[in-house]
Amino acid sequence: MAHEVRAVVARRVKQPVEVVTIEVPDPGPGEALVKVQACGVCHTDLHYREGGINDDFPFLLGHEAAGVVESVGPGVTSVEPGDFVVLNWRAVCGQCRSCRRGRPWYCFSTHNATQKMTLDGEPLSPALGIGSFAEKTLVAAGQCTKVDPAAKPEVAGLLGCGVMAGLGAALLTGEVGPGDSVAVFGCGGVGDAAIAGAKLAGATTIVAVDLDPRKLEWAREFGATHLVDAAAEDPIEAVRAATDGNGADVCIEAVGNPKVFEQAFFARDLAGTLVQVGVPTPDMRIELPFIELFGRGGRIKPSWYGDCLPSRDFPLLIDLYLQGRLPLERFVSETIELDGVEEAFHKMERGEVLRSVVVF
Repeated sequence: MAHEVRAVVARRVKQPVEVVTIEVPDPGPGEALVKVQACGVCHTDLHYREGGINDDFPFLLGHEAAGVVESVGPGVTSVEPGDFVVLNWRAVCGQCRSCRRGRPWYCFSTHNATQKMTLDGEPLSPALGIGSFAEKTLVAAGQCTKVDPAAKPEVAGLLGCGVMAGLGAALLTGEVGPGDSVAVFGCGGVGDAAIAGAKLAGATTIVAVDLDPRKLEWAREFGATHLVDAAAEDPIEAVRAATDGNGADVCIEAVGNPKVFEQAFFARDLAGTLVQVGVPTPDMRIELPFIELFGRGGRIKPSWYGDCLPSRDFPLLIDLYLQGRLPLERFVSETIELDGVEEAFHKMERGEVLRSVVVF
């Protein structure tokens, strides 16, 4: 039996999103039907609307969500009805070459639901295989990560994408450790999560770099020890000044901009690490002197989803939040209704919010 639910759909490129009624099928083998309780408005959803991901319109937007499992299909044993879950877009297969080599956080063949959700009979493309700007959504059971139900849905769901990407960029990809110096370029939701992750890992110097003074103040709240207004001073020199003239042990680029990438590259200490977690557009190019790439040494590491393993990392991070050691609630700038997503996109573009969260 199909379930008729309200949802946010992008029908055409660069056009405002619409709240419509879609059809969600009952779960088949390996699938789960989730009643969505909260879903964050992430920049990736805007990328989909703008045609920056692909052109498989119409898109069912939303992917940063938490909710309750309503029903499961045949063969599902990992979750059951009533479980409180955070949705993820890395449901590892266990069979690809990366999984077989013990690196499931790089899984090259992640699972999505097989059946399609539809709008007037037309198949929808769910954002990141989830599509959770909807009262209910159909996902692969492996996309459901069970966590402590004491967590608020509007907070827990943020681990589904941006906050996990930033935390993981510091903790997992960048391997920040006690006493390290870290510079984070771009202090939106992902960048501030990287700052929170660096603080959690024991970094003693955390430099926040942005063009927006308001975002720099947010960064201070998450643990930045130094603030750099890139509109007023050279960020490379400012990072060096904060690190005894050396540069940071780990630089995290959380914008997805070639110029910012270059700044982060040169703001590293010798043999330092550059983590690139900001999402670029397909037309962007980077250009660096080859001798600098060789001569400075170290590592350049793109970070996919913060290199997280949801089954391992989501429950741990929720526990840290519930213990008061990880301030996830600070990322929630406002809660909105489903018909507020389009305006939330505009607020995000204007830099007015870290996260608007749809609450059902």
